[in-house]
Amino acid sequence: MRLRHVIATVTAGLAAATTLAAAGPATARPANTPAGHACSATVSIDRFSDALDKTTYDGTFVGNFSALAVDRDGSIAALEDRSQLFDLDARTLQPRSAVHLADENGADLDSEGLVIDRDGTRLVTSEVEPSVRRYSRDGKILDRLPVPSSLLVAPAGRATFNQTFEGLTLLPGGHTLLASMEDPIAGDAADLVRFQTWTRTRGGHFRLAAQYAYRIDAGLGVPEVQATPDGRLLVLERGFTAGVGNTVRLYLADPRHATDTSGIENLTGQPGVRPIRKTLLADIAACPSLGATARQPQPNPLLDNIEGMAITGRDHTGRLKVLLVSDDNQNPVQTTRFYYLRVRV
Repeated sequence: MRLRHVIATVTAGLAAATTLAAAGPATARPANTPAGHACSATVSIDRFSDALDKTTYDGTFVGNFSALAVDRDGSIAALEDRSQLFDLDARTLQPRSAVHLADENGADLDSEGLVIDRDGTRLVTSEVEPSVRRYSRDGKILDRLPVPSSLLVAPAGRATFNQTFEGLTLLPGGHTLLASMEDPIAGDAADLVRFQTWTRTRGGHFRLAAQYAYRIDAGLGVPEVQATPDGRLLVLERGFTAGVGNTVRLYLADPRHATDTSGIENLTGQPGVRPIRKTLLADIAACPSLGATARQPQPNPLLDNIEGMAITGRDHTGRLKVLLVSDDNQNPVQTTRFYYLRVRV
């Protein structure tokens, strides 16, 4: 999303990607990760790249990235929140093509979540309604998924404008799609957001399925979620404090024993409702800066407005290779930055 949390006081494509080569732009770091690159006991950072910061492709600004996905040919699909979907070379990150997305009336989307389905179609969320649509590779709308009325933006529903479907992921097996709300809806507790799922039906359509509660840290929201190969979730939580900078934390979450909250009107922490369990993997501010610089105050100059995430494969030790990207909001004091992590789950 274009406007971020401001706190005044404070694996569908995994198999295709297991052999992705590491990017090698000017700011890239060595492929092997010394112990000094540890962010936590379970997360390390290989390198980062600012290669696409403030660049253009075929006359189109490259940035505003809100989501990443691995395409079937191993390339990286990078979604802008301003209706552009780029195809990036996995090694150099250089754009190879761009497709403009629109709604049924030809209007631009506030495009936030992205999944490359097993047939190559694109599932894309827009957070202003919110909506989930299926697109062909060339940007033609193929389908639109149902959304519970309570998750629609007020006055149609109880969600807040620009704080809806930010994350999107397909669970292992390809039968269940999951979207994460960024912030709570009206009537729910301030620390509980809803994760909505859909189940695949015949003909490639999706019907509404279970919904789960996820407990966020104070002042943070959920910009992205990605399914791990075993059915758990990597969840990004993020916030921004003026004059201080970003907070970005990576969690491992397990929805498999959570309560289906689709029939619960107000989530207030009531007994018997089990939210998705989560475990902190790393606070990205604890990662080594690797020589990164920031154009605005940050707890760590490596940090920016991190919003997109994709699991791109495994290394020889079995750790997940995770690619993050920041949304620069086309702002001169922010940076489009890619982060290459290794995560042990």
